[in-house]
Amino acid sequence: MRKHLTLASLLFLSLTSFGQNYMTPEKLIELNRVSGVSVNAENIVYSVSKVDIASDKKSTKYFTMALDGSGKKEVSTSDGLIIDDNISPDGKLKISIEDIKIRDVNGIDFYPELKQSNMMIYNELNYRHWDTWEDGKYSHVMISNVDGSNKMDIMANEPFDCPQKPFGGGEDYIWSPDGKSLLYVTKKLHGTEYAVSTNTDIYKYDLATSQTTNLTEDNKGYDTEPAYSSTGVLGYCQMERDGYESDKKDIIIILDGKKINLTAHWDGTVNGFTWSNDGKKIFFTAAVKGTVHVFEIEVPKNKAKFEANKTQPKQITTGQFDIRGIVGHVKNTMVVGRGDMNHATELYSVDLTSGKMTQLSHENDALYKGLKLGKVERRITKATDGADLHSWVIYPPDFDPTKKYPTLLYCQGGPQGALSQFYSYRWNFQLMAAHGYIIIAPNRRGMPGYGVEWNEQISKNYGGQNMDDYLSAIDDISKESYVNNERLGCIGASYGGYSAFYISAIHEDRFKTFVSHDGIYNWKSMYGTTEELFFLNWDLGGSYWDKGNKDAHASHTIFNPSERVQDWTSPILIIQGGIDFRVPIGQGLEAFQAAQLQGIKSRLLYFPEENHWVLDYQNSLIWHTEFYKWLNETL
Repeated sequence: MRKHLTLASLLFLSLTSFGQNYMTPEKLIELNRVSGVSVNAENIVYSVSKVDIASDKKSTKYFTMALDGSGKKEVSTSDGLIIDDNISPDGKLKISIEDIKIRDVNGIDFYPELKQSNMMIYNELNYRHWDTWEDGKYSHVMISNVDGSNKMDIMANEPFDCPQKPFGGGEDYIWSPDGKSLLYVTKKLHGTEYAVSTNTDIYKYDLATSQTTNLTEDNKGYDTEPAYSSTGVLGYCQMERDGYESDKKDIIIILDGKKINLTAHWDGTVNGFTWSNDGKKIFFTAAVKGTVHVFEIEVPKNKAKFEANKTQPKQITTGQFDIRGIVGHVKNTMVVGRGDMNHATELYSVDLTSGKMTQLSHENDALYKGLKLGKVERRITKATDGADLHSWVIYPPDFDPTKKYPTLLYCQGGPQGALSQFYSYRWNFQLMAAHGYIIIAPNRRGMPGYGVEWNEQISKNYGGQNMDDYLSAIDDISKESYVNNERLGCIGASYGGYSAFYISAIHEDRFKTFVSHDGIYNWKSMYGTTEELFFLNWDLGGSYWDKGNKDAHASHTIFNPSERVQDWTSPILIIQGGIDFRVPIGQGLEAFQAAQLQGIKSRLLYFPEENHWVLDYQNSLIWHTEFYKWLNETL
């Protein structure tokens, strides 16, 4: 008789599989999730969200506390403490976002008499994005009176989105300080041009004249995140090269009509920024050697002096943790979200002079106090080209160097995402460590935090030095007496999933098992089904039918896991989301079918309603349960 696991039995198995004082999937999912909202001279406003697995829902409460962390009090969103940035500075107008039907796409649009029809007709790209099919509707910025009357579409009849798809939000539109204009970000391209370009621009809509001006027409890459200083100076983020989504991200300001790149002379890339209250500085976060920290740079008085001095940013915070966002600051005190591989985000204050940090919120202290956590250490390995390769190594709680432990090579996604002191509710290193695994997570080529050259090495060379970096990292730690070389595994998602597929063919029996979540298996079918083609055109070099393109040919053949699948021998777990349009379902199905037909032990986890991520909480619990069950079976 087939046995089915209920939610209750899953919980029981998870809780009893190892000690109660270790991290479990349930504890991980049910952690309080802290997010800063605002800071002023009197208080900090923040939210705390909590997941209930049984109901599969998340609830959120709002709180205030003083700048020193005292006086915590629950508040309502209607208390007036949360500023509505959609309201104009004079309080008379407000911004709203509406989906406007502009193009005919659905069958009923063309055949209105066939009301039960369910189909779509497309004549151009982009026909779907992230996890949603295009339906002819576009998100538009609307301006109205505060009471909602006299609503006006400032993008009338334009087939463009603001906020941008798929992840744009309130950072894509802002009022000018005088309330006479509105700035918004969009990519005014459609069809194939939209799919192959990253050329977003910042537009200024003048309320008096109803005229729209492109403020960043000179730049052909991303222009995003406009923000005014208290003195009326406009700043925004920029990437120069069209089609390169992981280009160096700089901060631009417009001073006396001249654009100044504040981070042009700095060998790093910006995450996001905020103005100082007096407008004299800009604070930003950025990856640096496997961590994310706060930097500051002074706003110059003129462009010539700035260029002559080649001004560099100053790093404010240091340590083995990530700054996960700047909430705001008052005088010399900044409030940030901070966490590390062992801890979810909490709010901290930062002394902007000394960099000293003080914990303000304590939403998860009680839970962590009762847990045994493994140590996290930086390890430096000599790569095959002689460069220093930095990795994070996470050890099991109660680690005993006289024992031998199964060890996992973690392959980061992105591909050009920082492998910092992040805290994941899926790929959680402490949870892996609690199950008795050592984890090594290398900052291979293609990651920010080690200079622009290091970050860019991966493009058009997916199977090159970065793969050597992975193997160098696992080979180095495998020299340690406490690593069981007979029990090595390789795991990852997205580009990390691609890495697992690729390494499966070249690992020379290093690894006993693999896990690939939403990984790219076949670049040719990926090119024919993914939605943001600028990514593949840049990183692969082009299409598979461009036979004269050496970079594209290498990517679609030499660096293509499907071309090497005959060399697979090790068991592999393949996980795939049904509405993942970034790495579409065919990638996981092709890989699973190839493994099965070759007689390789393999398993497919298919989540029909999940996209590139597993967002449903009960699905997440099953994900964790099956992940560790697979490792127990094969490692």
